[in-house]
Amino acid sequence: MSHDRNIKYLNKHRVIYRRLPINDKPSHVYEWGEYYENGTYECYDLFRSKAKITTYKSLKWHLLVLWYLNPELSQDRFENLSLFIANKSNGFVTFSASDELVKKMIYEVSMCDLEEPPSNKARKIIFNEFTGLTTEQKLKIVGQIVGRSKKIQEDDIYQCMLDIHDLGQKITISKLSSLLNCSSRTIHRNMGNQLKKEKELLNQEL
Repeated sequence: MSHDRNIKYLNKHRVIYRRLPINDKPSHVYEWGEYYENGTYECYDLFRSKAKITTYKSLKWHLLVLWYLNPELSQDRFENLSLFIANKSNGFVTFSASDELVKKMIYEVSMCDLEEPPSNKARKIIFNEFTGLTTEQKLKIVGQIVGRSKKIQEDDIYQCMLDIHDLGQKITISKLSSLLNCSSRTIHRNMGNQLKKEKELLNQEL
């Protein structure tokens, strides 16, 4: 059974799950958002895509980012939040995780140094939250700017994959190459095993 993501819970408890870059400066600023030529690792934007958490590794990363973005959370509140996220019926994950496993994750995450930002994917394009643009229009902008740069990277492909998934369409190499204005060979060359696995998991959600 599919469950809608209960994002209202996070908003009700004032949980921060998005943060724009704080030190990196954009190469260009547009009406719809910002472009970072070399990419920025400082943008955390959890749950923007319709894609759900599909692996234990991804779940742990999401919990780490929430812990990092909400340093004022007590251990008890963080545990409650983590158990809520990990509960399949709340729509954030695609699998069932035992409370024991999640509590082990919580302990490991709570031992991490909050002074060190969690590893993150680079973002070249960051759209303003209320642009009014459709996913198709955003994809067109991404293709025009990223494709023009001739520096297609794995993070660019991943972001494009999420947008295609949000459209409810199957992710294919030909579709990615068309949207990013590059050859299929370029997609294959920049697509690691982890990204290939993510592509299959996203397609399975449809």
